[in-house]
Parts: sequence; structure tokens; C-alpha cells
Amino acid sequence: MIKLAVSFRAGPEVHDVSADPGFRWTRDEAWAIDAPPDGEPEPRPEARWPESAPRTGAGGAVSPRIVALPGGYRLFYTQLLPRPGFPAGAADYDNATARILSAWSIDGAAWVPEPGVRLAPAEGGAGEFRVVSSEVVPVMDGGRRLRMYYECCPGPQSGASTIRSAVSDDDGRQWRPEPGVRFGDGRHNYSAPRVVFLPDGRCRLFCGQRGRGIVSAVSADGLDFVPEPGVRLGRAPEPGRGNVFAPEIVRLPDGSWVMYYADYVAANRAHILRATSDNALDWRPAPTPVLVPGGRWDAAKCSEMGLLERPAAAGGGGRFRMLYEGCDGTARGERGVWRLLGATAEA
Repeated sequence: MIKLAVSFRAGPEVHDVSADPGFRWTRDEAWAIDAPPDGEPEPRPEARWPESAPRTGAGGAVSPRIVALPGGYRLFYTQLLPRPGFPAGAADYDNATARILSAWSIDGAAWVPEPGVRLAPAEGGAGEFRVVSSEVVPVMDGGRRLRMYYECCPGPQSGASTIRSAVSDDDGRQWRPEPGVRFGDGRHNYSAPRVVFLPDGRCRLFCGQRGRGIVSAVSADGLDFVPEPGVRLGRAPEPGRGNVFAPEIVRLPDGSWVMYYADYVAANRAHILRATSDNALDWRPAPTPVLVPGGRWDAAKCSEMGLLERPAAAGGGGRFRMLYEGCDGTARGERGVWRLLGATAEA
């Protein structure tokens, strides 16, 4: 969650929340952003389809990130589609294509997909493959521009991927890719970037390193990042036995930090977990997940997420909302359709 409704200053206050969102979340009955149905190789970004349209998992909606702006919330997310010659689409992720789209909400509950593509794979450096997991934050120059960090994946997950960036002058509608790589070494697969602004004026980039866990790097300008030693979170406690990635980080009123993150406990199961920190560097994972598979739309997996905090006077339910990617497990091997789902904090 990035809060820019009052100020675009790139400081730790963009991560502030009024209280701890907590451990207990109640799922919405309906999805927030649906997957494109089968037979839509290049759907219009603003399109909506009937729930009854056939879906076998070729298309998907994943990787939600939310920015609070004056007048509402902009959601950035990734739409997975079949790549030419590979009709399985998201069900064959290594050969799928993906682009970054957006949606708008006034209340943080109902989302309207916006026209246009925010970032296409070719312009983002991924050719026909995937640009994924956009993180949108203010540029560290005191102006009103936004910077998007994203995963550039020009091939299968077994190959190298990098974290790159783009900038916007119009609150995130149009983006210009920036030259160079923000983070990457040409050997490893890096994913799901997240940026935290630190009290000392620097920023810290978190991302998943495939096979290792969540790693980090620091920067004084948001462009040149220096890797930090160690792993912020590696193998998770029980029940986690897989890779952890995609942290969503907020700062509590006492100055401490809370992270929600995803963990693949098995190839066919993903949970959302939580950790805490006093300095946004050293993290203490909680022993149990905050959200596990079990709903109609996330029977197999609940994974990468984004948070938002609604004003106290907004009404209509809890103050804290979570959007997350869920897989319904309706295809062979408990794969299925990926959609963006919602949940509300009970505390």
C-alpha cells in the first residue's frame, strides 16, 4: 500500500497505517478482477465478461498493487494471456505472456478496469514474455512523478529475470520505461519488487530470489541499488516449506513494521503469512498463516497481495482491505483460474 492522497513526498509516511491490520481476514464472496475467458487472446483492458464464460486457466489476473490517490485508489495488476503458439496461456506460465493493467475504485471495494495498457512486455524489455508485479511509488526528487518497479521476465522462470523501472507524469496512466536494470545479476530469477522508504532518506528494495527467499538492496536515489547481505526471509516456519516472495510492508504508529508475504508450501499450495520488524531489515515471521486456501475462488492457492486503508468515516465494512491473487484449483494438477480476490480485516 502506498498512500499519496495527501502528499507525493517519498518518505516512510507513505507506508503508515493507523493500526495493525492484524491476523484475521474475511474473504469477499465475489472476485475483484476476473480472468479473461478462453478464446480472448488479446482482450480489451477495460472489458468485463459474464461469470459463466468458459475459463480453464489460459487467462489470469495476478499481482495486485494499490496506490491511494486524491479521490480514490488505483490498482495495478498483471494480466496473463496465451503467447502466440502457446494456447495454454497462464496454465503454462513459462510460455505465457503478461502485461500490466490498472483499475480504479472510489471506496476500495468495487473496482472498474481502466482502458489502455499501462506497460506491455515488449516496451518493458521482455519481448513476447512477461512484465509482472508492478510496484508504484513516488519518485525521490520531490516532484509529483511516479516510478514503477516491475519484474522483467524474458523467458521461463528457470532463466534470469531482472527488476526494471518506468516513470509516469500523470498519476500512473502512461509510463516511460527507464534505461538500465535496477536489480539483477544475469544469473538468478528475481520477482515481485517492493520498495520501502527509510527514515534516513534512502529506500530499500525487496524482491524474491527464486530458490532463496526475499532479499533486499538499498538506494539513495531509487535507481542505483546496492545489494544487502543475507536474506530478509528464507524458508518459512511451519507450515511453510517453499519459497517466500512478494512482501507487502506497512509501518505501524509505534514505528515498527509489518510484512504480509506469500509462501508456496507445495507446488499446488500457497499461503499468505506475516512477519514483523523494528527496522525493516530484520524480520520475525509469525508461526501461522493469515490466509490459507479454502474459498470458492482460492481453493488451491492464495498468494501475492496488496493492502489499502480506508478512511474511518468510509463505512461499508472494515477499514483495512486486502486484494490478493487466488487460484481456484479447477484444472489438472490443482491448477486453475487465477483471479484477484478481496478480503477485509476483522480487527
